[in-house]
Amino acid sequence: MKFLVRTPNWIGDAVLARPALKSLRRNYPKSEIWLLAKDWVKDLFEKNGLSNGVLPLGDIRSPRAFARLARQLKEQRFDVGLLLTNSFASAMLLALARIPERWGYRRDGRGPFLTRSVPVPELEPPKHQVHYYLDLLKGLGLSVAAPALRMSLPEKETRAARQSLQALGLNLKRPVVILNPGAAYGPAKQWPAERFAALGALLQQKKKAEILITGSSGEEDLAAGIASRLPRRPTVLAGRTSLRQLLGLIGQAQLFVTNDTGPMHLANILSVPVVALFGPTDPVVTGPYHPPAVVLKKEAACWPCLYRKCPYDHRCLADIGTEEVLEAALRFLP
Repeated sequence: MKFLVRTPNWIGDAVLARPALKSLRRNYPKSEIWLLAKDWVKDLFEKNGLSNGVLPLGDIRSPRAFARLARQLKEQRFDVGLLLTNSFASAMLLALARIPERWGYRRDGRGPFLTRSVPVPELEPPKHQVHYYLDLLKGLGLSVAAPALRMSLPEKETRAARQSLQALGLNLKRPVVILNPGAAYGPAKQWPAERFAALGALLQQKKKAEILITGSSGEEDLAAGIASRLPRRPTVLAGRTSLRQLLGLIGQAQLFVTNDTGPMHLANILSVPVVALFGPTDPVVTGPYHPPAVVLKKEAACWPCLYRKCPYDHRCLADIGTEEVLEAALRFLP
């Protein structure tokens, strides 16, 4: 059979869907499996043996672009479409592409577009998001293996990342610490910028750490503001790396300090130690899946709110002190 899998849209979700893709391949070892992915996550699925290739999703917000992609997919003559996304539109796309079998969760009113549907799992007790994708396959009658979220980079990419850091003037005999202060979800997930700066300064002082500050396009000002407060100028790479380049750089770090974001899962999948700072979201559901990792969060009567912007005093993150994060960070640094 020829499969088309619509992958999750966001980096963290895309990482957590990898075990489901591995299980799909084990169930259908001789089938063609193609992935339909957004541009900013497609690099996670290339060069990994999980599929035969990745098709670019592109911008399909206009009806004309949506219809054009449906026609293009129809020409590919897929037998099965598997939805790892939740939206109504993603199911409608597979139906318009005339894919005979369309599998996914029965939610958001899209049941009529699906030929095999699975009820959404119960939310209580909460379990990690990685199981959300595996439970879909179980519901479809497929076998799944215990999830293993690990990834290794090709030696060529590892070498290129190391050379890039050296070209930037970093002393790689010192510990490399990456600070990831942004969050595409919204400011409610962000530990205060001045505390990231204070943490970076303490790591420079106590461990002579080489500090990198990462972030997506649009987070340059946030990163620059933090950098300006450190006694020794760090390297700011916000908005300056592709996803594959970011993976390579994270792989060279001895520590990754981050909010609850997609790059947190990139570090975790590469086995780089993570200190994760959680606010409105539940680390049981979206936290680092494997050690080495430390999760810091504070109790709040309004937690978990899942707000993008806190309407109150942001105590769930504001109550996490710099010294507390430093203590967690020092567990991983020689």
